[in-house]
Amino acid sequence: MTLSNGQPPRLDGCAVLPPMEPAAACGTEPALAAAPQRSASAGKANRRLTAGRFDVLNTFVDETLGGLCRGDVAVWLILYRDTRDGTARTSQADIGRRAGLSVRGAAKALRRLEQRGLLKTIFRGGLNRGASRYRVLPRPDT
Repeated sequence: MTLSNGQPPRLDGCAVLPPMEPAAACGTEPALAAAPQRSASAGKANRRLTAGRFDVLNTFVDETLGGLCRGDVAVWLILYRDTRDGTARTSQADIGRRAGLSVRGAAKALRRLEQRGLLKTIFRGGLNRGASRYRVLPRPDT
């Protein structure tokens, strides 16, 4: 769109923006941000913190997975992935949405997991109380 004098229209507020030109037209390539350098000790510390997570997952798959239905497995995996500092803090509605279950289906799966000893409810949330907190276990009573 141009005005009758051949100039592009001036829009209010656009005078402060830099010109929109491709990098090749400017003659310089944009500088890429350098990735932050990690020390070797930081990588080792992270590996030590996460080393046990695969052990728990392997134990669950090898010893427990076969006796569970699809909804129970999905809920356990969601809670396991959400675990921070030993507990998972998630609402039943969020669990149901991510597992492809209704809220009632998620509640039933949580109840079945708790009855099997694969889950402990630390705090029962609710309306005006926040999300529930759960402790996830790889096999019954571990």
